[in-house]
Amino acid sequence: RPGRHLKPRDPNQNWKEHGLCIGMDQDIFFPTRGADVETAKTICAACPVRIECLNYALENNETFGIWGGTSQRERRKLRRTLRLVPAGDAA
Repeated sequence: RPGRHLKPRDPNQNWKEHGLCIGMDQDIFFPTRGADVETAKTICAACPVRIECLNYALENNETFGIWGGTSQRERRKLRRTLRLVPAGDAA
């Protein structure tokens, strides 16, 4: 079911300290329009806090950059999908 894996393990956001993106060039994760995003997505795919990052981006309506391995367009589609899931089914 969509949404059930998007619950943060760390509500205090300490997850940010464990991201593979820490110390990396942020231009990788915030590319200019039309630039390659596959490098960022590859890094995110191996990240231990990818779900927390994605959840943060969804909850805070992040409109720029790659978060949790997703682009702005992918997050927008995911938000629409999650709104279609009845609240009781997302747990």
